[in-house]
Order: sequence, then structure tokens, then C-alpha cells
Amino acid sequence: MNPDTSSSAQQRARVDAAGTPESERRATSESPAAGKTSRPTHWAAQQERGAPLLLRLSMWAAHTFGRRTVRPLVLLIVLYFFCFAPRARRAIADYQQRLRAQGLGKALPARRPVFGQFMAFADAILDKLDAWQGRLTRADVTMCDPDDLHGQMNVPAEAGQSLRGQILVCAHIGNMDVCRALVERSGDVTLNVLVHTRHAQAFNRMLERHGASRLRLYQVTELDPATMLDLHQRIERGEWLAIAGDRVPVRGARVTMANFLGAPAAFPQGPWLLAGLLRCPVNLLFCTRIAGRYRITMERLSDGITWSRGRRDAEISVWAQRYADRLARECADAPQQWFNFYSFWNGHA
Repeated sequence: MNPDTSSSAQQRARVDAAGTPESERRATSESPAAGKTSRPTHWAAQQERGAPLLLRLSMWAAHTFGRRTVRPLVLLIVLYFFCFAPRARRAIADYQQRLRAQGLGKALPARRPVFGQFMAFADAILDKLDAWQGRLTRADVTMCDPDDLHGQMNVPAEAGQSLRGQILVCAHIGNMDVCRALVERSGDVTLNVLVHTRHAQAFNRMLERHGASRLRLYQVTELDPATMLDLHQRIERGEWLAIAGDRVPVRGARVTMANFLGAPAAFPQGPWLLAGLLRCPVNLLFCTRIAGRYRITMERLSDGITWSRGRRDAEISVWAQRYADRLARECADAPQQWFNFYSFWNGHA
């Protein structure tokens, strides 16, 4: 990379994951009025729940005896969460009501749908462990890949062939760890996952003990210019990036509003801003359990996101709305696999 390109990448990178310029963030943080306005709780400010000992015990039991034996223990843990997390219950009930109001809740069960969503999360935890231990393989999933993105991920690098990486925008629906584990075990492509690892420290430590430590995780709350430059270099080497499109960043107030299930909701600018700055294709990635079998869906969203002077926010809003519309259709297919256990429509998703 020549010095001019490096300097340009660093200049473009002086934004946080939500698209807030560095100077604007400093001004906001130094403002006397900063932090005085009463605002709803950010998703990342919610305290981690549960007894780590019980979670470690369930992970150990699943590893030793199998999921059928450990399922009753997981049921008790989820029952504990269900009973002592009223905000989570209300958030899920609100989400399900919005699904029904939009005519997308046909797959919801008539009895105890909210508790059923908590139980779906319990099953997803066990599936995560199965995936990282190799008990869930490619033969156990159905691929829906109309643009042959999986093939593009596995094209061998040949002499003189310039292969650049791409961005995968995912969501907190279904079980993305199934995709991560399959990529990790295949060894065909390097996948860099941008995450907020501090939000669920206990669970991440347990995943690491069961084989997830080899995956390259990036702390998005520390997406500084040096990290952005490093991601640019990884894209140039043919590595891929994965980032969630349904969680606003921990730092920075720049979000874009999109209509989701009939009401405005805040979505991060980060994925679309990254795509524009890194100048690479953007794809959607979902992994949901349909009729007892995981369905991995990979779709091209854009060959490249660009904007003219003064049109950046408007262009980002267009892509965020397209993402929200596609996410709503995925929620209709797997309504109880939406695992955002907080009020998504309060402006701090």
C-alpha cells in the first residue's frame, strides 16, 4: 500500500462504528450538557444476568453427556431468566405483537409464545456448543446462496489474481455461531467478526473454552483509525468481515432510522459506512432453524455503496431500510428466533 492510500484510509477511518466523526465525538464528550438528558437504557448498559456457575455447569454437562441429558438443566436456567427478567419479557411480547400487526406472526404458536422464545434461545445455546465441538457439520445445514457467495469465499488465490474480501451483515436472529464454527473448521477463508465482546463476558469465555478462540473477533467499541486501516488491509488480502446490522454501537450517537415492523427503529450506520469506506461488496447473512434444520442464507445486497458530497446520510438510510425490510421477512420465517431481549423501538437498539 502506498503512503497516499494509507493516509487516505486513515482519514476516512476517523469515524466510529456508527459514523460519528472523531472531532464530533470529542465535542460531544466535552460538552457540559453531555449526559444530562434522560434517555432510555442502551442495550450494552444492561447488566449481564444469570449465575455463571450454572452456565458453566450446563456447558460442561452438554459437552460430557450430550444435549438430551442437559436440556432439563437449561430449562431451569431459562425459567429463571424468564421469571426474573420482566423487561426482557415485555420486549419480546412487544416484538411479537408488532409481528402480528404486520401480518408476519403466522408461525408464532398460540400458547405461551413469549416463553417459547426464551426456550428457543436455550436451544440456540446448545446448538452453539454442538457447532463448535464439530457435532453440527455442513451436512446438517441447508444453504440458500443464489449469488454463490460461499463459492466466492473459497476461490483459491492464484498468481496474479487480485481477490478482495467482502462484508457480511448479519443480525441477532437465529444462530450465527453455526456459520462461524463452519467457517472456522473449514479453513477456507479468514473471517473477522466485529463484536461487542464485553457485553456477555461470561458466555464468551465459555465459548472460548469450547473452541471459539481461533475466530478473529474485533472489539467495535475500539474501532479507531488504526483498526480501520488494519481492516482495509485485511479486505485487500481477501479476508471477509462480519458485522451485525441490528445493534447501535456502544460509543457514538450516529444512527439512522428505518421502518421495522411498522414503526421507526434505530439502526447503526456502521455496516454501510464501512462498506463505503472500504469500497467492497456488501452481503446479508442469516442462519435460522427451520423445521428442525438450520438454513444458512447468503444474499448479495450491493456490489458497492457510494455517496456524493452531502448525500452520505441519505444513502446510508436507503441501505439501512433495505436491510430492515429483509430482516422483517426473516423474522416472519423464524419469529421466535429473534434474540434482542430489550426494547428495540426505544431509539437505543
